[in-house]
Amino acid sequence: MKKITVLLAEDHTIVREGFRKMLELENDLQVVGEAENGRQAVAMVKKLRPAVVLMDIAMPLLNGLEATRQVLKAVPSTKVLILSAHSDDAYVKNATESGAVGFLLKQTSSHVVCEAIREVQKGKTFFSPTIARRLHQLDGKSPDRAGRPQSRNARLTSREMEVLQLIAEGKANKETAAELGVSIKTVEKHREKVMSKLDIHDTAGLTRYAISAGIIESSVQLTIV
Repeated sequence: MKKITVLLAEDHTIVREGFRKMLELENDLQVVGEAENGRQAVAMVKKLRPAVVLMDIAMPLLNGLEATRQVLKAVPSTKVLILSAHSDDAYVKNATESGAVGFLLKQTSSHVVCEAIREVQKGKTFFSPTIARRLHQLDGKSPDRAGRPQSRNARLTSREMEVLQLIAEGKANKETAAELGVSIKTVEKHREKVMSKLDIHDTAGLTRYAISAGIIESSVQLTIV
C-alpha cells in the first residue's frame, strides 16, 4: 500500500512531535519532514514533494498563509491543510484565499486530523466540524473558495507579504534585507507599497493589521503603541 506522505510545518517543537507520533500510528500515513517556519516549509516541499502539508498559520520569518501560496506555486500537486488555534471567519477566509484546501483547529481529535489528510489527498476539502457547520450556515453550501471576496491580503504580492511579516516581527530594514537577500533600498520600496496598499502608514498599525489577519501571533510583538 502506497502511503500518503505528510510534511509537518509548526514552530512549536512539542506540538510538532505530538502530530508526528499521532500520524506514525496510522499504517497509510508517513511523515517525511518537519519544518520550524514557513520559509523552511517551502524549501522542504520543493525537495520532498509531500502529498499533504499540515501548515501552522503563525510561524516566524514566513507565516503559513504566505508559505501556502509559495508551496502551491512551486508544487501544485501538494495539498495544504492549515492548522490554527483560532477559528475566526477571517482566519478561515484568508486560509482558503491562500489556496489551502482545509482548516483544522489544533484541538481537533487525532481521528479527525487523519481523516482530513486522507480526504484532501483525494482532492476534497476538509474543515474542522465546528468551522464546517458555521460556513455551511453562512453560505448555504459546503465551504469552498469559489466566489469569496478578496481580502486586503490579496492585494499584496508575495514579497510584500514577506516584508509585512518581518516588519510586524520588529525587524529593521537592514535585518529584513539580509533575511530576504535584497538591498535595503528594495525593502524600503516594498515597505512603501505595503503601506500604500493597506492605507496604513506606521509600524504599529502594520503590526496590528498583521495580528488581526493571523500573519503573526500577538505574542510576537509586545511593544505596540
